[in-house]
Amino acid sequence: MLHNTISPPLSNDAPVVLEMSHVSKSFGAVTALVDVSVKLRKGEVLALVGDNGAGKSTLIKVLSGYHKPDAGTITSKGRPVRFQSPRDARAEGIETVYQDLALIGDLSIYHNMFIGREYHKRVLGMRMLDNDRMRGMAEEYLSTLGINIPNVNSTVDRLSGGQRQCVAVARSIYSSPSVLILDEPLAALGVRESAHVLGLVQKLRREREVSIILIVHNYSQIFEVCDRINFLHSGEIVLDAATSDITEEELTRTVKSGLGRLLRPEERAVPMAATP
Repeated sequence: MLHNTISPPLSNDAPVVLEMSHVSKSFGAVTALVDVSVKLRKGEVLALVGDNGAGKSTLIKVLSGYHKPDAGTITSKGRPVRFQSPRDARAEGIETVYQDLALIGDLSIYHNMFIGREYHKRVLGMRMLDNDRMRGMAEEYLSTLGINIPNVNSTVDRLSGGQRQCVAVARSIYSSPSVLILDEPLAALGVRESAHVLGLVQKLRREREVSIILIVHNYSQIFEVCDRINFLHSGEIVLDAATSDITEEELTRTVKSGLGRLLRPEERAVPMAATP
């Protein structure tokens, strides 16, 4: 388990590493995103919240290169970019861990760590997998991240849900991305497993080297590890607030109210029970 120590505050002059400006996306008659603008600064952990169907999956798939926006622009490290495929996004330093994790259950942990970027060696003139090298590198890297996996020779299907999430995250950040997108990494995890994954996110946040977009439904977890919150409603970003400027109760009221903005002081004073 990773120790959850206090993270340093995000620098006020941290540069913007990824930005969506006035992005819209439709699928036939269904509008998924409407004039969406999102900024992500270096080392920032941004929570993306919203009900099912709000457009969260479409937003991250646009950033990941799976969908092309109908309108608007994407800027990476100050340069406008146009992603034709997920490979283009990864080349720009954007890695995404989806809910299905894309792990192969009957392969070893260390083989999963290097899927698509395996190391090879020559043996008697034949090109073969360098399993010893990959095994040693996986052990060292997981240990560096504080991920406790007793045996990297074990197959992934023997791991707990939390361990699988951590392996998927570790695999993604092994390529040194500038942006990591985590699509509901805590879904269906128990308290202990969620704590392990949150501990890994917190470690990355403390180091402030990777910028993270975290899709999550549990608001208390947002306030544990995130710097800022974007609330997506019916395809629009209707709330952009620092976690230091809003409480969990206020966020809950704002989301339930459907007002699409931070509540005024007089509105915040209304008891929760009085909110429809």
